[in-house]
Amino acid sequence: MPEVNLPDVLAEVTAAFQRYEAALVNNDVAVLDELFWNSPHTLRYGVAENLYGYEAISAFRAARPSQGLQRELLNTTITSYGQDFATANTEFRRGTVHGRQSQTWARTPEGWRVVAAHVSLMPAQD
Repeated sequence: MPEVNLPDVLAEVTAAFQRYEAALVNNDVAVLDELFWNSPHTLRYGVAENLYGYEAISAFRAARPSQGLQRELLNTTITSYGQDFATANTEFRRGTVHGRQSQTWARTPEGWRVVAAHVSLMPAQD
């Protein structure tokens, strides 16, 4: 098993995750596109869409509404495995919506990139 949470690697991935989050809530599409691995192997399962490949993910981002993106993160857990692989998982709240997000990050020659992502909503609480 690779070493888990090497301090320097964990710091790098945490910074990349925070950069992604800032870009997401500010609809900085250029940074969001940059932080996804530019590959047909990249995927993103969203609340209402399954996106296969970088091109599909980029097109989704370009067409997404740019308002109402602020959210609160809860229970964020970032774990690195060795030098080149990490996961980031978090819950989020946006108004009355409660969801969760997972990302798989890999170190590429261009830097840390999301290679797979999943977003889903939690059932409404009564």
